[in-house]
Amino acid sequence: MANQPQQLILPPPRTYTRTDFTALRAFVQRLPVATIARLYYDPERFPHAASADAMERFLCTMRDDLVHLALLHGSSVLADHLKASIKQHGSAKLTAVTLRMVEQASTLAAAVPILTHPVNLWFRPLIAQRLSGEGIGTLGALIDYCNARGGSWWRSVPRIGALRARTLVAWLRRHEATLGAKVATDVDVAPLVSAGASEAKRGDGVIVIVGDPLEPRLAPFERLGVPSGLSGGDVNNRGLNRASSFSFIRAEHDLAAVNAYLHRYRDRPTTLRAYTRELERLILWSVVVRRKALSSLMVEDCEAYKDFLKAPLPSFMGPKRARASGRWRPFAPEGLSADSQAYAVRVLRAAFAWLVEVRYLAGNPWSAVHEPATVTRESSVQVHRALPARLWAQVRKALDERCTAPGADPVEDEEGARQWRAARAAILLMGDSGLRRAEATIARREALRLASRDDQEPRRGALPKAMLGKSSEPASAPPAIWTLTIVGKRRKERTVPVSSATVAALRAHWRDRGRDFDAVHAQGPLIAPQRIPGTRAALERHDTTAQEMPYTVDALGRLVRVAVQRLNTETDGLAEFSTEDLLQLANTSAHAFRHTFGTRAVAREMPTDVVQAILGHASLQTTSIYVRAERRRMLDAAARYYADDDA
Repeated sequence: MANQPQQLILPPPRTYTRTDFTALRAFVQRLPVATIARLYYDPERFPHAASADAMERFLCTMRDDLVHLALLHGSSVLADHLKASIKQHGSAKLTAVTLRMVEQASTLAAAVPILTHPVNLWFRPLIAQRLSGEGIGTLGALIDYCNARGGSWWRSVPRIGALRARTLVAWLRRHEATLGAKVATDVDVAPLVSAGASEAKRGDGVIVIVGDPLEPRLAPFERLGVPSGLSGGDVNNRGLNRASSFSFIRAEHDLAAVNAYLHRYRDRPTTLRAYTRELERLILWSVVVRRKALSSLMVEDCEAYKDFLKAPLPSFMGPKRARASGRWRPFAPEGLSADSQAYAVRVLRAAFAWLVEVRYLAGNPWSAVHEPATVTRESSVQVHRALPARLWAQVRKALDERCTAPGADPVEDEEGARQWRAARAAILLMGDSGLRRAEATIARREALRLASRDDQEPRRGALPKAMLGKSSEPASAPPAIWTLTIVGKRRKERTVPVSSATVAALRAHWRDRGRDFDAVHAQGPLIAPQRIPGTRAALERHDTTAQEMPYTVDALGRLVRVAVQRLNTETDGLAEFSTEDLLQLANTSAHAFRHTFGTRAVAREMPTDVVQAILGHASLQTTSIYVRAERRRMLDAAARYYADDDA
C-alpha cells in the first residue's frame, strides 16, 4: 500500500493583481521594500504591506509562485535556466528580462477583474482613494459612474485629470469580457468635436444640431450651431419674420441676434445664465422638433412650445451635467413647474420684443401668447427650510470640530481641514448675516469694515484687542461690530452685520490661502478656493498672474452641500435629533442658511424693518413671513404643552 503511487493534491494557485506585478518588478529592480509598500499599497487594506518584513515575504512568495507556474507552463529553455538558478542560489534569481519571461509563462497566476472587485485591488492607493472619496468603491460602480456622466465624468473626481481618466477608461474597455459590463461609447475625455463650424460661423467647438428629435445632437448655446437652412440668415431661406427695414444690430443669422441680446446682460451673471437657458431651449426645440428657424416662428409655434414645456421629449431631459459634456440636456428629468413655464414665456416675450425694437424681427409672436396658469402662493419664501435653533447650534459646533480635529495623516487631514474651514466661512456668512449664495461669492475683504455703534462711518482696521480676549478699552465702551457692504439682488447695495464668529472663520480661511486678513490694505474675495483643478478652463480662469478669483456660485453651493451631507452622516452629536430634523439637514441647501438667519433674527425679537434691511427684501411683506413662521412655531409648541397638561 505504501509503495502504490499517491495523488498529490495542491491548493489552488494564489492570484495576483496588476499592482502586485508592478510591485514585484520594483522588487526585482532592488527598490527598497518599504518604498514599494508606500507607493503601491494601502497598509490598512493590505496587511502584507504593514511592515517591510511582511512586504518582503509576500513578494518572495509571489516570485516563487510565478516561478513554479513558469516551470510547469514555460519553455524548456526557461525551465532549465530557472532550475539552474534555484540549484545555485536556493531560489530563482530574476532580472528584469527573466521576470518578463516568467510573467508571460505564468498567466494562470493573474487574477481577472470582475465587477465586485474593489478599486484598490487594481489601482494605485492614491487613485483608489480619490475614487472611493466619491463613493466609487468597486469596478462596477466605476463603470456605472462613467456611463451616467459621459465623457466629463472625471471632472467630478478631485485630482483625476483627463490623461488619467483616459487610462482608466481604456483599462476598463480592455477587460470588458471578464467584467461583463461595457463602458458607453461616448465616454471619452476628448473635447466636443467641431462640426460645420464654418457653416454656422460660430468658431471652434461648435456642435451643429441635427438628427431625429428622439435622438438629437444637442449642445448648449456657447457651442451651438444651426444648419444654414434653419439659421434664419440663408439667402434662399430667410426667416419669415425677419424685418425688411434697416436693423440696428449686425446679425447675419438668428444665433448672432440672440447673442447680441444676451450680451446686454454680460455684467449680470445670474440674469445672463437664466436668459441663456430659456433661449437655448427654444432654439433647440425650434430646429430639432419644429424644423423652423427662430425668426420664422409664428403664434401657433409659440403655443406649441408652451405645450412642449409641460412635457419635454425624453431626449431633451437628463440629470445635471457639465455644459461641455456630451450628456448635457436642456431640461432636468423632473421637467418644469408651472411657475417655471410661466417664467420661460415672460423671458421669451421680452427677448423677442427687444429683437423687434432693434429691427431684426418684424413682429413679436409671443405678445399674443398667454402665460401658463399658475397659483399665486401665499408665501414665496420657503421658511420651512430654516434649521431649528438647536440643530443650527449643533451644526456650528460640528463644523468647529472638523476644522481643528487632528488625524493620523497630517497632510491629508490638513488638506481636508482647509476645505472644512472654507465651508464654515461660507455657511456662517449666510447663516449669521443672511447673505444669498451669489452674494457670498462676490463679498470682498475691502467691503468688510469695523464699526462701533457710535461711529458715523465704518472704519477699516484689525479686530480690537477686546474681541481677541485682551481688554484694552473701558467696559462701558460700545461693542464694535463688523459690517459688510455688498451689491445684491436687483443691483441694490446694502450693508449687513458680520458676527465675530464669522470674522474668526474668515481669518482662519485666509491663513489657509496664505493671506493676511488683518493687513491694512487687505483686499480680495472673502472666500476663494485654495486648490485649483488641473483642467484648462480652471487654470485659465484662475490665472496666477491675475488677482485671486472667488468660487463660482455653483462651486460654493457644492462646497456647502457636501459639507452638510458629511456632517449629517459622520457626526455623532446629531444622534439626539429626530429623524425629521436629520432629513431636513440632509436636504439643506446653501440658501437654507439665509432662511435660518431670518427665523432666528425674528425669534430673538430683532425689529422686522431691520431684518428686512439685512436680508435685502424689497417689501416688508416678504420679511413678515418669518414673523408668521415664528408665531406658527410658538402656537405649535403651546399646543403640545397644553396637550401634556390635559393628559
